[in-house]
Amino acid sequence: MDELDRLFGLLVGALAREARVAVPFPASDVYERLVPYRSNRSRLNVATHQDYEMAVLRLLAGERNYVQLEPETVRDAMQREIATINPDPAYFRTFPDAQIMVNGRAAERVMQADRAYAPPSAQTSDDEMELSDTTGENPVPLPVSPPAAFRSAVPKAKDALAPNQCEYCGGVLPANREARFCPHCGQPREGELKCQGCGSELDVGWAYCLACGRPTGFE
Repeated sequence: MDELDRLFGLLVGALAREARVAVPFPASDVYERLVPYRSNRSRLNVATHQDYEMAVLRLLAGERNYVQLEPETVRDAMQREIATINPDPAYFRTFPDAQIMVNGRAAERVMQADRAYAPPSAQTSDDEMELSDTTGENPVPLPVSPPAAFRSAVPKAKDALAPNQCEYCGGVLPANREARFCPHCGQPREGELKCQGCGSELDVGWAYCLACGRPTGFE
């Protein structure tokens, strides 16, 4: 595990606490609010602020497919910069308004690892537990139900939603403005569920688009 893995782990933890793992957010949130250098330097195990910025640049450039940055032109610019002989670690600050979507499968692996090392809860019954796939010795019990952060992204039944909630992600819609699209997941208030990358039709529950491979956010 290196500083990039640790940065992604801290990012997932911060998003999970806000139940926003499956919701796109501005790139600037990573270094300004969610995993700022000053309060995470020791946990990231980085020697300098430049090392921290390099880890952020690697993350936003899409290394290890931890996140996907939009628009594509900004993502390509990040990748070109990091491929140079002497990349500018602070290059990502040029695009604070770019949007990030976390890779749901990678985030879930992080949260499963956190649960595996956490002390067992006294309130968890045997019926709520299953054994993880290990070497066969000392299997680690894990909850059957998905993480809370992902449950929040699973569409609810329409009759269980309030009039001001998105039928796909359950996000609360602004009350004083017309909302043709959800500001949280980007899906239309009416019509078919569409991929935000290529516009292809999706089914609820799909983790990735069949046409372009983009994460849907509905894992």
